[in-house]
Amino acid sequence: MNSEQDKPIVEQSQPASQNTQSEVDPLELQQRIIRVLRSIFDPEIPVNIYDLGLIYKLEVQPTGEVYIRMTLTSPMCPSAATLPYEVEQKVRQVPGVKEVKLELVWDPPYHPSMMSDAARIQLGFFD
Repeated sequence: MNSEQDKPIVEQSQPASQNTQSEVDPLELQQRIIRVLRSIFDPEIPVNIYDLGLIYKLEVQPTGEVYIRMTLTSPMCPSAATLPYEVEQKVRQVPGVKEVKLELVWDPPYHPSMMSDAARIQLGFFD
């Protein structure tokens, strides 16, 4: 991920004009979720799924609702049946998360250029 354009889309909605006790700080919650995503690894690649570039979009609402659009390295990935479930379950356990909607997509197809610079260095991918 060499430019702003290459980074995953991470959005947080603006709080409603009147805060209620059930609302959370979307930016703070987003950071907690990213920490959790960085603790999840593709079993075949020793890099976490966030830095690997598998998370295409992370949207956090002040109500604690979370939307994740992600992909896998390949449609034939052996972890296709388990990795999305693991992501959903671990994000659901983050304090402040009320609901998780996870969408697994294949477009755009995953490419190693989607990795963060740290992941590229870790795997020995150099430009």
